[in-house]
Amino acid sequence: MKTMSRLAAALAAAAIALPATAKEFRSADVHPEDYPTVMAVKYMSDIISQKTGGKHSIKVYTGNALGGEKDTIEQTKIGALDLVRINVAPMNNICPETMVPTMPFLFRSKEHMRKVLDGPVGDEILKACAAQGFVGLAFYDSGSRSLYTVKKPVKSLADAKGLKIRVQQSDLWVSLLQAMGANATPMPYGEVYTALKTGLVDGAENNWPSYDTSKHHEVAKFYSQTEHSMAPEMLLMSKKIWDTLTPDEQKIFQAAAKESVPYMRKLWDEKEKKSYDLVVKAGAQVIEVDKKSFQAAMKPVYDKFIVDAKLKSMVRRVQETK
Repeated sequence: MKTMSRLAAALAAAAIALPATAKEFRSADVHPEDYPTVMAVKYMSDIISQKTGGKHSIKVYTGNALGGEKDTIEQTKIGALDLVRINVAPMNNICPETMVPTMPFLFRSKEHMRKVLDGPVGDEILKACAAQGFVGLAFYDSGSRSLYTVKKPVKSLADAKGLKIRVQQSDLWVSLLQAMGANATPMPYGEVYTALKTGLVDGAENNWPSYDTSKHHEVAKFYSQTEHSMAPEMLLMSKKIWDTLTPDEQKIFQAAAKESVPYMRKLWDEKEKKSYDLVVKAGAQVIEVDKKSFQAAMKPVYDKFIVDAKLKSMVRRVQETK
């Protein structure tokens, strides 16, 4: 009996000495392995592993391996997935504050966008997602988004009229393209190449790296530089999973996410230039557009989505940021 009690005591002592359960957190991304957003989350994982003595890390599932953005957002909300890197647009219907950085022609430049997202407005938007089951960890760059088409170039607002253009699955994005006179066609990112090739859509819109890595430039050779949006990417964590972390672990995750931002931006700037050079070499035609004709058409979008005082104030603060 004494032997048994001594054994139980030894096992209990050993259990106390053991560290809390180590975990490899799962994160999803629609992009390939070498894409800047993927590399940034891997960089974040390295920091977390270092700060937790190898206890925690993140495995990134790339190329739609766990589903499209809409699917992985839902998985993250219920805690079936730990983290997700998505564009801000699919969050518009879930967290209204995310509509602000998605608005057309809101940011004057890349530098303006980065300053806003690194400041109080960016923090407010990230924190606003908590009420919907997400912890906003960071914003990543997504560059300037422009139209690209299969059969003819778009040089002005009039050229966009009636074209079937693939958009992200977001009401705001649909309205944005409708304001251009286009026939907005929501569709998961992974289906766009085939849709362009088969003529299901006449074009799509995205940034230089996505246009390159998705091979969309092979089938839609006219890239019209509308630069209608600089809607950023977001890195979100499931609040259900977040709440299982200790306060110290939460601080480590938050700090690691913030540290990954400048790393991502450096990779992004390099990738953007490389992608531009690659698609031009492959035969893509870069079209200069009458940008003012597009900007002038956007008032209905702002009137429809920026309706309450809080969102109007946020837009104003973005515009006033020098």
